[in-house]
Amino acid sequence: MNKKFFIPLIAFAALAGLMLFGLSNDPKLIPSPFIGKPAPEFNLPRLDKPGETLSVDDMKGKVWILNLWASWCVSCRAEHRVLSDLIAKEKIPTVGLNYKDYGTEDYGDAAKQWLDTLGNPYYAVVIDKDGMAGIDWGVVGVPETFIMDKKGIVRYKFTGPVYQEAVDKTLIPLLEKLRKEEG
Repeated sequence: MNKKFFIPLIAFAALAGLMLFGLSNDPKLIPSPFIGKPAPEFNLPRLDKPGETLSVDDMKGKVWILNLWASWCVSCRAEHRVLSDLIAKEKIPTVGLNYKDYGTEDYGDAAKQWLDTLGNPYYAVVIDKDGMAGIDWGVVGVPETFIMDKKGIVRYKFTGPVYQEAVDKTLIPLLEKLRKEEG
């Protein structure tokens, strides 16, 4: 029998195997190279306090969350209530990193309006106008949420809109564990 007849069969089997592998993976579990490493540095202007900046060093000594969002992001709007409830319930300092959000002539108008309309649950809101901080954090798209321990080590990354089941089963238990750890 001629071997060239087996080539399409082998190609089909390989393709089917790749498809099955892809279907068995959770798309929200995008690995981050930053897990277990110090949070990438930033020193960004604050949207909520013009003239001031906030850096990663300002957050050391606290378990905290970084949430990347934008007013143009439909998924950010979808997660906002759940995230706001988490922040209020857990009293967790959360930095909202406003990612490449363009309003009118004054950068941040759209973001300010969004927060005025939906509420501002954040400890601080910083501006990533050119998206470089997002790139440094390895962002693939907004929203993305990171949890840091008291030493400033990235302990978890959540890609996509935070939803209640993830809050209850993953985020709250992790926050409780990190708060108990010595810092």
